[in-house]
Amino acid sequence: MAIDAAVKSASCHTRLSAIARRLSLLYQVAKQPGARLGPFSYQPVMLHGVATPQVGQGHPAAPHSLESADTTYHEPERRGHQAIFPGTYRILMVAPTSFFGDYGCHVRILEETRILTALGQQVAIFTYHKGRDIPGVDIRRAPATPWRSSYEVGSSRHKIALDILLSAKLLLAGLPFRPNIIHAHTHEGALIGGVLAKSLRVPLIFDFQGSMTSEMLDHHFLHRQSTWLPLWQRLEAFINRLPQAVLTSSLHGSDLCIRQFGIPAKKVYTVQDCVNADVFQPSVIDAAARLEKRARLGIPPGRKVIVYLGLLVEYQGIGRLLEAARHLTTAGEDLHFLIMGYPSQEVWAARAQELGLADRTTFTGKIPYEEAPQYLALGDIAAAPKLSATEGAGKILNYMAMGLPVVAFDTPVSREYLRAEGIYAAPGNTHELAQAIAHLHHNPDLAADISQRLRKRAIQSYSWRQAATHIMNAYDAISPRAK
Repeated sequence: MAIDAAVKSASCHTRLSAIARRLSLLYQVAKQPGARLGPFSYQPVMLHGVATPQVGQGHPAAPHSLESADTTYHEPERRGHQAIFPGTYRILMVAPTSFFGDYGCHVRILEETRILTALGQQVAIFTYHKGRDIPGVDIRRAPATPWRSSYEVGSSRHKIALDILLSAKLLLAGLPFRPNIIHAHTHEGALIGGVLAKSLRVPLIFDFQGSMTSEMLDHHFLHRQSTWLPLWQRLEAFINRLPQAVLTSSLHGSDLCIRQFGIPAKKVYTVQDCVNADVFQPSVIDAAARLEKRARLGIPPGRKVIVYLGLLVEYQGIGRLLEAARHLTTAGEDLHFLIMGYPSQEVWAARAQELGLADRTTFTGKIPYEEAPQYLALGDIAAAPKLSATEGAGKILNYMAMGLPVVAFDTPVSREYLRAEGIYAAPGNTHELAQAIAHLHHNPDLAADISQRLRKRAIQSYSWRQAATHIMNAYDAISPRAK
Protein backbone atom coordinates (compact mmCIF):
# COMPACT_ATOMS: atom_id res chain seq x y z
CA MET A 1 0.00 0.00 0.00
CA ALA A 2 1.25 3.49 -0.87
CA ILE A 3 0.25 4.87 2.53
CA ASP A 4 2.03 2.10 4.45
CA ALA A 5 5.19 2.67 2.44
CA ALA A 6 5.06 6.36 3.22
CA VAL A 7 4.76 5.96 6.98
CA LYS A 8 8.20 6.55 8.45
CA SER A 9 7.74 5.38 12.00
CA ALA A 10 6.01 2.51 13.73
CA SER A 11 4.46 4.82 16.31
CA CYS A 12 2.81 6.94 13.60
CA HIS A 13 1.53 3.79 11.91
CA THR A 14 0.11 2.60 15.21
CA ARG A 15 -1.76 5.86 15.73
CA LEU A 16 -3.27 5.75 12.25
CA SER A 17 -4.23 2.10 12.71
CA ALA A 18 -5.97 2.90 15.98
CA ILE A 19 -7.89 5.70 14.32
CA ALA A 20 -8.86 3.40 11.46
CA ARG A 21 -10.10 0.72 13.88
CA ARG A 22 -12.15 3.32 15.74
CA LEU A 23 -13.71 4.52 12.50
CA SER A 24 -14.37 0.93 11.48
CA LEU A 25 -16.33 0.35 14.68
CA LEU A 26 -18.36 3.50 14.10
CA TYR A 27 -18.94 2.43 10.51
CA GLN A 28 -20.32 -0.91 11.62
CA VAL A 29 -22.72 0.92 13.91
CA ALA A 30 -23.75 3.15 11.04
CA LYS A 31 -24.60 0.12 8.92
CA GLN A 32 -26.97 -1.47 11.43
CA PRO A 33 -30.21 0.26 10.29
CA GLY A 34 -29.83 -1.60 7.00
CA ALA A 35 -27.76 0.76 4.92
CA ARG A 36 -25.89 -1.73 2.76
CA LEU A 37 -24.32 -1.73 -0.65
CA GLY A 38 -27.06 -2.76 -2.99
CA PRO A 39 -27.32 -3.35 -6.73
CA PHE A 40 -26.56 -0.30 -8.83
CA SER A 41 -27.01 -0.09 -12.54
CA TYR A 42 -24.59 2.52 -13.83
CA GLN A 43 -25.53 4.51 -16.89
CA PRO A 44 -23.07 7.06 -18.27
CA VAL A 45 -24.13 10.69 -18.41
CA MET A 46 -24.98 11.80 -21.94
CA LEU A 47 -24.08 15.29 -23.06
CA HIS A 48 -26.10 15.02 -26.22
CA GLY A 49 -29.35 13.21 -26.84
CA VAL A 50 -30.79 14.07 -23.41
CA ALA A 51 -32.67 17.33 -23.14
CA THR A 52 -31.18 19.69 -20.61
CA PRO A 53 -33.89 20.41 -17.98
CA GLN A 54 -35.27 23.92 -18.16
CA VAL A 55 -35.60 26.00 -15.04
CA GLY A 56 -38.87 25.25 -13.26
CA GLN A 57 -40.22 23.08 -16.06
CA GLY A 58 -40.51 19.32 -16.16
CA HIS A 59 -37.86 18.68 -13.54
CA PRO A 60 -38.65 16.72 -10.37
CA ALA A 61 -36.60 19.09 -8.24
CA ALA A 62 -37.90 22.29 -9.80
CA PRO A 63 -39.92 23.39 -6.71
CA HIS A 64 -36.60 23.82 -4.90
CA SER A 65 -34.81 25.68 -7.71
CA LEU A 66 -33.71 29.27 -7.19
CA GLU A 67 -35.52 30.71 -10.17
CA SER A 68 -38.84 29.16 -9.18
CA ALA A 69 -38.69 31.02 -5.89
CA ASP A 70 -39.71 34.54 -5.04
CA THR A 71 -36.64 36.69 -5.67
CA THR A 72 -37.41 38.74 -2.56
CA TYR A 73 -35.88 37.16 0.51
CA HIS A 74 -38.37 36.48 3.33
CA GLU A 75 -36.45 35.05 6.26
CA PRO A 76 -39.42 33.79 8.35
CA GLU A 77 -40.96 31.76 5.53
CA ARG A 78 -39.90 28.10 5.53
CA ARG A 79 -41.51 25.26 3.65
CA GLY A 80 -44.12 23.15 5.36
CA HIS A 81 -44.16 24.57 8.88
CA GLN A 82 -43.80 27.69 10.96
CA ALA A 83 -40.38 29.33 10.96
CA ILE A 84 -37.95 28.85 13.78
CA PHE A 85 -35.72 31.56 15.16
CA PRO A 86 -32.22 32.24 13.86
CA GLY A 87 -29.43 30.59 15.81
CA THR A 88 -31.27 27.28 16.09
CA TYR A 89 -28.74 25.22 14.18
CA ARG A 90 -25.20 24.27 15.11
CA ILE A 91 -23.90 23.19 11.72
CA LEU A 92 -20.82 21.02 11.41
CA MET A 93 -19.50 21.23 7.86
CA VAL A 94 -17.27 18.38 6.71
CA ALA A 95 -14.94 19.60 3.96
CA PRO A 96 -12.32 16.99 2.97
CA THR A 97 -10.26 19.45 0.95
CA SER A 98 -7.57 22.07 1.57
CA PHE A 99 -10.00 24.84 2.46
CA PHE A 100 -9.69 27.71 1.62
CA GLY A 101 -8.11 27.35 -1.82
CA ASP A 102 -9.57 30.23 -3.88
CA TYR A 103 -11.42 28.06 -6.38
CA GLY A 104 -14.54 26.07 -7.20
CA CYS A 105 -16.21 24.21 -4.38
CA HIS A 106 -14.22 26.22 -1.81
CA VAL A 107 -16.07 29.36 -2.86
CA ARG A 108 -19.40 27.57 -2.41
CA ILE A 109 -18.41 26.36 1.06
CA LEU A 110 -17.25 29.84 2.06
CA GLU A 111 -20.28 31.71 0.76
CA GLU A 112 -22.73 29.22 2.25
CA THR A 113 -20.97 29.61 5.60
CA ARG A 114 -21.01 33.39 5.40
CA ILE A 115 -24.70 33.70 4.61
CA LEU A 116 -25.74 31.08 7.19
CA THR A 117 -23.66 32.86 9.82
CA ALA A 118 -25.24 36.19 8.83
CA LEU A 119 -28.64 34.57 9.47
CA GLY A 120 -27.63 33.65 13.01
CA GLN A 121 -26.59 30.04 12.48
CA GLN A 122 -23.40 28.66 14.07
CA VAL A 123 -21.11 26.99 11.53
CA ALA A 124 -17.81 25.17 12.07
CA ILE A 125 -15.84 23.87 9.07
CA PHE A 126 -13.71 20.77 9.62
CA THR A 127 -11.10 20.45 6.90
CA TYR A 128 -7.56 19.36 5.98
CA HIS A 129 -4.39 20.83 7.46
CA LYS A 130 -3.46 22.85 4.38
CA GLY A 131 -5.46 25.90 3.31
CA ARG A 132 -5.93 29.62 3.89
CA ASP A 133 -7.69 30.88 7.00
CA ILE A 134 -10.55 33.34 6.44
CA PRO A 135 -11.30 36.01 9.07
CA GLY A 136 -14.64 35.47 10.78
CA VAL A 137 -14.96 31.83 9.69
CA ASP A 138 -14.63 29.01 12.25
CA ILE A 139 -12.16 26.62 10.57
CA ARG A 140 -10.91 23.57 12.47
CA ARG A 141 -8.05 21.74 10.81
CA ALA A 142 -6.94 18.14 10.95
CA PRO A 143 -3.24 17.47 11.56
CA ALA A 144 -0.90 17.11 8.60
CA THR A 145 0.40 13.75 7.46
CA PRO A 146 3.87 13.28 9.01
CA TRP A 147 5.48 12.28 5.71
CA ARG A 148 4.02 14.98 3.46
CA SER A 149 2.74 18.40 4.47
CA SER A 150 2.23 19.81 0.96
CA TYR A 151 0.15 18.38 -1.84
CA GLU A 152 -1.71 19.53 -4.94
CA VAL A 153 -5.44 19.70 -5.45
CA GLY A 154 -7.31 16.79 -6.97
CA SER A 155 -7.57 13.06 -6.49
CA SER A 156 -4.63 11.40 -4.76
CA ARG A 157 -3.97 8.23 -2.82
CA HIS A 158 -2.63 10.44 -0.03
CA LYS A 159 -6.22 11.57 0.54
CA ILE A 160 -6.91 8.26 2.26
CA ALA A 161 -4.57 9.24 5.07
CA LEU A 162 -5.86 12.82 5.05
CA ASP A 163 -9.42 11.53 5.44
CA ILE A 164 -8.39 9.32 8.36
CA LEU A 165 -6.79 12.31 10.09
CA LEU A 166 -9.86 14.46 9.37
CA SER A 167 -12.08 11.73 10.82
CA ALA A 168 -9.93 11.68 13.94
CA LYS A 169 -10.31 15.45 14.23
CA LEU A 170 -14.08 15.09 13.97
CA LEU A 171 -14.09 12.50 16.75
CA LEU A 172 -11.91 14.61 19.04
CA ALA A 173 -13.32 18.08 18.33
CA GLY A 174 -16.56 17.46 16.45
CA LEU A 175 -18.32 15.55 19.20
CA PRO A 176 -17.82 18.35 21.77
CA PHE A 177 -19.21 20.83 19.21
CA ARG A 178 -22.55 18.99 19.59
CA PRO A 179 -23.97 19.76 16.14
CA ASN A 180 -27.61 19.26 15.25
CA ILE A 181 -26.89 19.26 11.47
CA ILE A 182 -23.99 17.58 9.66
CA HIS A 183 -23.49 19.36 6.33
CA ALA A 184 -21.03 17.37 4.22
CA HIS A 185 -19.24 18.45 1.05
CA THR A 186 -17.99 15.91 -1.53
CA HIS A 187 -18.66 12.18 -1.38
CA GLU A 188 -15.77 11.64 1.01
CA GLY A 189 -17.33 14.18 3.33
CA ALA A 190 -20.72 12.48 3.08
CA LEU A 191 -19.21 9.11 4.01
CA ILE A 192 -17.23 10.53 6.94
CA GLY A 193 -20.15 12.73 7.98
CA GLY A 194 -22.55 9.83 7.68
CA VAL A 195 -20.64 7.86 10.30
CA LEU A 196 -20.59 10.86 12.63
CA ALA A 197 -24.28 11.63 12.03
CA LYS A 198 -25.27 8.06 12.87
CA SER A 199 -23.25 8.07 16.05
CA LEU A 200 -24.69 11.43 17.16
CA ARG A 201 -28.20 10.64 15.85
CA VAL A 202 -28.41 13.91 13.95
CA PRO A 203 -29.42 14.40 10.30
CA LEU A 204 -26.92 14.46 7.45
CA ILE A 205 -27.20 16.78 4.47
CA PHE A 206 -24.98 16.21 1.45
CA ASP A 207 -23.80 19.09 -0.75
CA PHE A 208 -23.54 17.20 -4.06
CA GLN A 209 -21.33 18.93 -6.61
CA GLY A 210 -20.89 16.19 -9.17
CA SER A 211 -20.47 12.46 -9.62
CA MET A 212 -17.57 11.00 -7.62
CA THR A 213 -16.64 8.38 -10.20
CA SER A 214 -16.94 10.86 -13.07
CA GLU A 215 -14.56 13.21 -11.25
CA MET A 216 -12.10 10.36 -10.66
CA LEU A 217 -12.22 9.60 -14.38
CA ASP A 218 -11.77 13.29 -15.23
CA HIS A 219 -8.73 13.45 -12.95
CA HIS A 220 -7.34 10.20 -14.46
CA PHE A 221 -7.39 8.61 -11.03
CA LEU A 222 -9.44 5.83 -12.64
CA HIS A 223 -9.76 4.59 -16.22
CA ARG A 224 -12.97 3.40 -17.83
CA GLN A 225 -11.49 -0.05 -18.38
CA SER A 226 -10.43 -0.38 -14.74
CA THR A 227 -11.74 -3.44 -12.89
CA TRP A 228 -12.14 -1.14 -9.86
CA LEU A 229 -14.66 1.14 -11.58
CA PRO A 230 -17.80 -0.92 -10.75
CA LEU A 231 -16.76 -1.05 -7.08
CA TRP A 232 -16.35 2.74 -6.94
CA GLN A 233 -19.72 3.16 -8.65
CA ARG A 234 -21.38 0.95 -6.05
CA LEU A 235 -19.68 2.89 -3.26
CA GLU A 236 -20.90 6.16 -4.78
CA ALA A 237 -24.45 4.83 -4.91
CA PHE A 238 -24.22 3.78 -1.26
CA ILE A 239 -22.92 7.20 -0.19
CA ASN A 240 -25.69 8.94 -2.12
CA ARG A 241 -28.27 7.06 -0.03
CA LEU A 242 -26.78 8.04 3.34
CA PRO A 243 -28.11 11.62 3.74
CA GLN A 244 -31.60 12.70 4.66
CA ALA A 245 -31.37 15.51 2.10
CA VAL A 246 -29.14 16.32 -0.87
CA LEU A 247 -28.28 19.82 -2.07
CA THR A 248 -27.15 20.07 -5.68
CA SER A 249 -25.32 22.97 -7.30
CA SER A 250 -27.27 22.77 -10.55
CA LEU A 251 -30.49 21.48 -12.05
CA HIS A 252 -28.40 19.03 -14.04
CA GLY A 253 -27.00 17.74 -10.75
CA SER A 254 -30.52 17.23 -9.42
CA ASP A 255 -31.46 15.36 -12.56
CA LEU A 256 -28.36 13.18 -12.15
CA CYS A 257 -29.22 12.38 -8.52
CA ILE A 258 -32.83 11.47 -9.28
CA ARG A 259 -32.56 9.68 -12.61
CA GLN A 260 -29.17 8.04 -12.45
CA PHE A 261 -28.70 7.41 -8.74
CA GLY A 262 -32.34 6.87 -7.82
CA ILE A 263 -32.47 9.39 -4.96
CA PRO A 264 -36.10 10.26 -4.16
CA ALA A 265 -37.03 13.65 -5.62
CA LYS A 266 -38.40 14.84 -2.26
CA LYS A 267 -34.88 14.56 -0.79
CA VAL A 268 -33.21 16.63 -3.53
CA TYR A 269 -32.92 20.42 -3.23
CA THR A 270 -31.48 22.41 -6.12
CA VAL A 271 -29.35 25.17 -4.59
CA GLN A 272 -27.55 26.54 -7.60
CA ASP A 273 -24.16 28.17 -7.29
CA CYS A 274 -24.53 31.90 -6.71
CA VAL A 275 -22.48 35.08 -6.74
CA ASN A 276 -22.20 38.26 -4.71
CA ALA A 277 -22.97 40.79 -7.43
CA ASP A 278 -22.12 43.70 -5.13
CA VAL A 279 -18.52 42.46 -5.03
CA PHE A 280 -18.29 41.05 -8.54
CA GLN A 281 -19.22 44.10 -10.61
CA PRO A 282 -17.72 45.77 -13.70
CA SER A 283 -17.06 49.09 -11.96
CA VAL A 284 -14.75 47.54 -9.35
CA ILE A 285 -11.85 49.47 -10.95
CA ASP A 286 -11.91 52.62 -13.09
CA ALA A 287 -10.60 52.93 -16.64
CA ALA A 288 -7.22 54.37 -15.65
CA ALA A 289 -6.57 51.64 -13.07
CA ARG A 290 -7.62 49.04 -15.61
CA LEU A 291 -5.07 50.26 -18.17
CA GLU A 292 -2.34 50.43 -15.54
CA LYS A 293 -3.05 46.90 -14.27
CA ARG A 294 -3.07 45.55 -17.82
CA ALA A 295 0.27 47.18 -18.50
CA ARG A 296 1.81 45.68 -15.35
CA LEU A 297 0.77 42.26 -16.61
CA GLY A 298 2.43 42.84 -19.97
CA ILE A 299 -0.78 43.20 -21.98
CA PRO A 300 -0.30 45.55 -24.94
CA PRO A 301 -2.67 48.54 -25.09
CA GLY A 302 -5.63 48.20 -27.43
CA ARG A 303 -5.60 44.42 -27.45
CA LYS A 304 -8.82 42.65 -26.46
CA VAL A 305 -8.38 40.34 -23.49
CA ILE A 306 -9.86 36.87 -23.01
CA VAL A 307 -9.91 35.95 -19.30
CA TYR A 308 -10.01 32.59 -17.56
CA LEU A 309 -9.95 32.15 -13.78
CA GLY A 310 -9.91 28.72 -12.17
CA LEU A 311 -7.90 25.56 -11.77
CA LEU A 312 -5.22 24.94 -14.39
CA VAL A 313 -5.85 21.27 -15.04
CA GLU A 314 -6.65 19.39 -18.23
CA TYR A 315 -10.26 18.53 -17.40
CA GLN A 316 -10.97 22.25 -17.01
CA GLY A 317 -10.15 22.60 -20.70
CA ILE A 318 -6.98 24.71 -20.39
CA GLY A 319 -5.22 22.73 -23.10
CA ARG A 320 -8.20 23.26 -25.41
CA LEU A 321 -8.21 26.98 -24.65
CA LEU A 322 -4.53 27.26 -25.61
CA GLU A 323 -5.20 25.36 -28.85
CA ALA A 324 -8.03 27.78 -29.63
CA ALA A 325 -5.65 30.68 -28.92
CA ARG A 326 -3.19 29.18 -31.43
CA HIS A 327 -5.93 28.97 -34.09
CA LEU A 328 -6.87 32.61 -33.48
CA THR A 329 -3.28 33.83 -33.55
CA THR A 330 -2.61 31.94 -36.78
CA ALA A 331 -5.70 33.60 -38.25
CA GLY A 332 -4.28 37.03 -37.37
CA GLU A 333 -6.65 37.91 -34.54
CA ASP A 334 -5.18 40.51 -32.16
CA LEU A 335 -6.15 38.95 -28.83
CA HIS A 336 -4.48 38.36 -25.46
CA PHE A 337 -5.27 35.50 -23.08
CA LEU A 338 -5.08 36.30 -19.37
CA ILE A 339 -5.06 32.88 -17.68
CA MET A 340 -5.38 33.03 -13.90
CA GLY A 341 -5.18 30.22 -11.40
CA TYR A 342 -3.12 27.24 -10.34
CA PRO A 343 -1.52 24.65 -10.10
CA SER A 344 1.35 24.13 -12.58
CA GLN A 345 1.14 27.56 -14.19
CA GLU A 346 4.80 27.20 -15.24
CA VAL A 347 3.97 24.00 -17.11
CA TRP A 348 1.08 25.65 -18.93
CA ALA A 349 3.18 28.72 -19.71
CA ALA A 350 5.77 26.40 -21.28
CA ARG A 351 3.00 24.75 -23.31
CA ALA A 352 1.88 28.19 -24.52
CA GLN A 353 5.44 29.00 -25.56
CA GLU A 354 5.65 25.75 -27.54
CA LEU A 355 2.48 26.79 -29.36
CA GLY A 356 3.98 30.18 -30.23
CA LEU A 357 1.80 32.04 -27.75
CA ALA A 358 4.43 33.50 -25.42
CA ASP A 359 3.52 37.10 -26.37
CA ARG A 360 -0.21 36.32 -26.46
CA THR A 361 -0.65 34.86 -22.99
CA THR A 362 -0.13 35.93 -19.39
CA PHE A 363 -0.20 33.42 -16.53
CA THR A 364 -0.70 35.08 -13.15
CA GLY A 365 -0.68 32.05 -10.84
CA LYS A 366 -3.08 31.87 -7.92
CA ILE A 367 -5.40 34.85 -7.50
CA PRO A 368 -6.89 35.40 -4.02
CA TYR A 369 -10.67 35.22 -4.11
CA GLU A 370 -10.88 38.76 -2.69
CA GLU A 371 -8.92 40.10 -5.67
CA ALA A 372 -10.73 38.12 -8.36
CA PRO A 373 -13.14 40.93 -9.37
CA GLN A 374 -10.28 43.34 -10.06
CA TYR A 375 -8.54 40.84 -12.31
CA LEU A 376 -11.69 39.75 -14.11
CA ALA A 377 -12.43 43.43 -14.81
CA LEU A 378 -9.39 43.44 -17.11
CA GLY A 379 -11.17 41.15 -19.57
CA ASP A 380 -13.43 41.78 -22.55
CA ILE A 381 -14.55 38.16 -23.03
CA ALA A 382 -14.55 35.25 -20.55
CA ALA A 383 -13.77 31.63 -21.37
CA ALA A 384 -15.37 28.63 -19.63
CA PRO A 385 -13.88 25.60 -21.43
CA LYS A 386 -14.64 23.04 -18.70
CA LEU A 387 -15.05 19.52 -20.07
CA SER A 388 -16.66 17.76 -17.11
CA ALA A 389 -20.22 16.65 -17.76
CA THR A 390 -21.34 16.45 -14.12
CA GLU A 391 -19.51 19.09 -12.04
CA GLY A 392 -20.74 22.60 -11.35
CA ALA A 393 -19.33 25.71 -13.02
CA GLY A 394 -19.47 28.51 -10.47
CA LYS A 395 -16.93 30.61 -12.35
CA ILE A 396 -19.57 31.27 -15.01
CA LEU A 397 -21.64 33.17 -12.45
CA ASN A 398 -18.63 35.33 -11.54
CA TYR A 399 -18.19 36.11 -15.22
CA MET A 400 -21.89 36.95 -15.54
CA ALA A 401 -21.85 39.29 -12.54
CA MET A 402 -18.78 41.03 -13.98
CA GLY A 403 -20.73 41.75 -17.16
CA LEU A 404 -18.50 39.57 -19.34
CA PRO A 405 -19.85 37.76 -22.40
CA VAL A 406 -18.99 34.09 -22.03
CA VAL A 407 -17.71 31.50 -24.49
CA ALA A 408 -18.19 27.94 -23.21
CA PHE A 409 -18.27 24.34 -24.27
CA ASP A 410 -21.84 23.17 -24.72
CA THR A 411 -22.45 21.23 -21.49
CA PRO A 412 -25.68 21.01 -19.47
CA VAL A 413 -24.43 23.25 -16.65
CA SER A 414 -23.14 25.91 -19.07
CA ARG A 415 -26.54 25.96 -20.77
CA GLU A 416 -28.29 26.12 -17.41
CA TYR A 417 -26.59 29.39 -16.47
CA LEU A 418 -25.96 31.10 -19.82
CA ARG A 419 -29.04 29.94 -21.77
CA ALA A 420 -29.53 31.84 -25.02
CA GLU A 421 -26.88 34.40 -24.06
CA GLY A 422 -24.05 31.86 -24.16
CA ILE A 423 -21.73 31.48 -27.13
CA TYR A 424 -21.13 27.74 -27.39
CA ALA A 425 -18.70 25.30 -28.94
CA ALA A 426 -19.05 21.53 -29.18
CA PRO A 427 -17.28 19.98 -26.16
CA GLY A 428 -13.56 19.60 -26.85
CA ASN A 429 -13.72 21.20 -30.32
CA THR A 430 -10.94 23.81 -30.35
CA HIS A 431 -11.80 25.17 -33.81
CA GLU A 432 -15.37 25.92 -32.72
CA LEU A 433 -14.09 27.45 -29.49
CA ALA A 434 -11.84 29.76 -31.52
CA GLN A 435 -14.73 30.66 -33.84
CA ALA A 436 -16.95 31.49 -30.85
CA ILE A 437 -14.32 33.85 -29.42
CA ALA A 438 -13.79 35.47 -32.82
CA HIS A 439 -17.56 35.94 -33.20
CA LEU A 440 -17.73 38.03 -30.02
CA HIS A 441 -14.49 39.83 -30.92
CA HIS A 442 -15.94 41.01 -34.24
CA ASN A 443 -19.42 41.83 -32.88
CA PRO A 444 -18.90 44.31 -30.03
CA ASP A 445 -22.55 45.42 -29.98
CA LEU A 446 -23.66 41.82 -29.50
CA ALA A 447 -21.05 41.36 -26.77
CA ALA A 448 -22.25 44.50 -24.96
CA ASP A 449 -25.90 43.39 -25.13
CA ILE A 450 -25.05 39.92 -23.82
CA SER A 451 -22.97 41.46 -21.02
CA GLN A 452 -25.89 43.53 -19.75
CA ARG A 453 -28.34 40.64 -19.86
CA LEU A 454 -26.00 38.22 -18.08
CA ARG A 455 -25.27 40.65 -15.26
CA LYS A 456 -28.97 41.40 -14.84
CA ARG A 457 -29.73 37.68 -14.52
CA ALA A 458 -26.90 37.18 -12.03
CA ILE A 459 -28.35 39.93 -9.83
CA GLN A 460 -31.95 38.77 -10.05
CA SER A 461 -31.57 35.01 -9.88
CA TYR A 462 -28.28 34.01 -8.28
CA SER A 463 -27.82 35.73 -4.92
CA TRP A 464 -26.49 33.81 -1.92
CA ARG A 465 -29.33 35.20 0.21
CA GLN A 466 -31.80 33.41 -2.04
CA ALA A 467 -29.70 30.26 -1.79
CA ALA A 468 -29.80 30.48 2.00
CA THR A 469 -33.59 30.25 1.90
CA HIS A 470 -33.38 26.88 0.18
CA ILE A 471 -30.61 25.61 2.44
CA MET A 472 -32.67 26.52 5.49
CA ASN A 473 -35.69 24.81 3.92
CA ALA A 474 -33.66 21.63 3.66
CA TYR A 475 -32.42 21.94 7.25
CA ASP A 476 -35.93 22.51 8.53
CA ALA A 477 -37.33 19.58 6.57
CA ILE A 478 -34.90 17.02 8.06
CA SER A 479 -34.28 18.40 11.54
CA PRO A 480 -36.41 17.18 14.45
CA ARG A 481 -35.90 20.59 16.07
CA ALA A 482 -38.05 22.14 13.33
CA LYS A 483 -40.99 19.70 13.56
